[in-house]
Amino acid sequence: MRCDIQYEWAASKSIAIVTGAASGIGKAIAVTLAQEGKHVVVVDLDKTRGEVVAKEVGGHFVHANLSKRADCRRVVEEALGAFGGLQILVNNAGYQHLEKLEDFPEDRWEDMIAVMLTAPFLLTKYSWPTMKAQHFGRIVNIASIHGLVASSFKCAYVAAKHGLLGLTKVAALEGADYGITVNAICPAYARTPIVENQIEDQSRLLGFAPEEVVQRIMLEPAPIKRLIEPREIASLVSYLCSENASAVTGASWTIDLGWTAR
Repeated sequence: MRCDIQYEWAASKSIAIVTGAASGIGKAIAVTLAQEGKHVVVVDLDKTRGEVVAKEVGGHFVHANLSKRADCRRVVEEALGAFGGLQILVNNAGYQHLEKLEDFPEDRWEDMIAVMLTAPFLLTKYSWPTMKAQHFGRIVNIASIHGLVASSFKCAYVAAKHGLLGLTKVAALEGADYGITVNAICPAYARTPIVENQIEDQSRLLGFAPEEVVQRIMLEPAPIKRLIEPREIASLVSYLCSENASAVTGASWTIDLGWTAR
C-alpha cells in the first residue's frame, strides 16, 4: 500500500531531468514527458537550443557540461530548487567520435567516458537520496545497440555504452527496495544530428559515398531498413516512467530494427 500512496504523490509532482535535451532523442523525450504533464528540466551544453526547448515544453533549462562533476551536482540541485522534488532522471546526453583505435585522441576518450558513463553515475548518485526518501524513482539510461554489440572506429562510445548497461543493472538491484526502477534503452541508428554527423565520418573513414554508408553500414544488419524516429524512443521512455512499469527494472530494451535478432 505504501508504494501505491507514494506513486500517487510522485505522479502529482512529476519532475523529470532529461540530459542532452536540446535536440534529437533528448528533445523528443522532453516533449513527450511535458505533453504528459510532467515538469521537465532540460539539460544541455548547447545554451541557445536548450533554452528554446525548455521554453517549448514549459520547463526549466540548466546549462551544464556533464564532463564536470560540479555541473552534474548542480543539475540535480537546480532541479530540486526549481521544483522542490525529483521523480524521473533520463540520462541521454552523449556524442560520437569515429576514429581508428590507434589514432583515437586520449583526451577525447576521457571526455566521452565522462559524459556518457561517469555523468550518469553521478546524476544517479545525486538523485538517489531524494528518490529513496520518497520511495519512488524512475531512471532511464539511453544506451545504444552498441551497448550490446561493437562496431569499428567507436572504441570510447562502445566502452561507455557497455559500461552504462552494467551501471543500470547494479542501480536496479540497489533501488528495488525503495521503489526506484532503473532501465536502459538500446536504440539502433535514429534520425538525429549525431547520426547525420556519423554518416560524414564513416564516409571519410571508409571511402564510401554518404548514401552507401546508410545502406551498407547503418542498415545492413537490420531487417527493417529505415532509421528510427526519436519519438519512438521517447514513447518507450514514457512507458518505463509510468506506473505500469513498476515491475520492470534492470532491463536493456532494444529498439534496434531487428539488429540483434540474428
